[in-house]
Amino acid sequence: VVALLVPACANAPAQSLPAEHAQPEIRDPQLAAFLADYEHFFANEMTLTQTPGAAVVIVKNGEIVFSRGYGVKIAGAQDSVDANTVFRIGSLSKGFAGVLTGVLVQDSLLDWDEKVQKHFPEFTLRDRQQASRIRLWHVLSHTTGLPYHAYTNLIERGFSIRKIITEYFPKAPVSGKEGEFFSYQNAAFCAVEEVMLGVTGKTYQQLLSEKIFRPASMNTASCDFSSIDNSTNKALPHFQTGSGWRPGAISEEYYNSKAAGGVNASIADMGQWLLLLLGHRPDIVTNATLDRVFRPVVKTDKERRIFYGWLGRDAASYALGWRVLQDGADTIIYHGGYVNGFKGEIAFNRRDDIGICVLFNAHSELSRTCIPAFFERWKKKG
Repeated sequence: VVALLVPACANAPAQSLPAEHAQPEIRDPQLAAFLADYEHFFANEMTLTQTPGAAVVIVKNGEIVFSRGYGVKIAGAQDSVDANTVFRIGSLSKGFAGVLTGVLVQDSLLDWDEKVQKHFPEFTLRDRQQASRIRLWHVLSHTTGLPYHAYTNLIERGFSIRKIITEYFPKAPVSGKEGEFFSYQNAAFCAVEEVMLGVTGKTYQQLLSEKIFRPASMNTASCDFSSIDNSTNKALPHFQTGSGWRPGAISEEYYNSKAAGGVNASIADMGQWLLLLLGHRPDIVTNATLDRVFRPVVKTDKERRIFYGWLGRDAASYALGWRVLQDGADTIIYHGGYVNGFKGEIAFNRRDDIGICVLFNAHSELSRTCIPAFFERWKKKG
């Protein structure tokens, strides 16, 4: 059993692990040592950074080999984070959109090269010709040509995606050629929701539940405000103040852009998601579909570096809802997310069949180091 009895957070006293923290028996001594080393690092960093709460899941060779909560749901309280505590995951939501599109392609309902206007004719830009050429993969790879974060401010003001796209996109200038110019988006990314509605008659929320959440046994995952608001086991967001972390309220922001940032999930859910992403749920999504989703589309070298001190600027690309990072000979599929005081990180190496997801209820310094620390230790293990 890999479990170190280390205080997980400055707010939580050292104590023996409750039953929900019991870890599976790891028979591979190298893997057991690696997991123990990473757990020791993570628990210590939780204390040093005084992070209120977090949850970690690690999968290897088709099995969940580590899953536990750290700290508390609300700073100052005693209610510990566990594997079923629900967090907002922010832009980790984008990975679901890429895979869900792939599932609809598998079902012959969509095609990657399909033009957005075929199923969402109201989609247009100031450059009407470029708008007519925009395809699904342009939307999912942030290569529509729109300027950086076009109309994200309107999402935050509560406008619907349909209103933003139909009323504001026709006035939007383009900053580069489709398929070549990378510029991170939220509103444009959510055009995929309208395409899915047009072709299936079902909302994005319905499709995500029907095609991914339910079949993958992601039992506490959702993509609406009421689900997390009504949950009896949820973390609250925290914000840094001069005297430490202050708990805040869960807001309704970004639930109007579900594909970009609207998913809620527990670390138990994210463990099932990692198993799917690593090819262990071919009944839901085929490896050929995953290959397409994770295939790099565009270099992101003009964007700020994802991990300072770990990977070079030229080591990153964007696929379909996913970042692709090159760490020497290793390809790491990754995404980070921030929304409403919550921070999430997910990354996996398909060749080594290993992955990790970490969810935080604060934008802690640990969120910047947890992924590099994981893969640096993994490389040294061998």
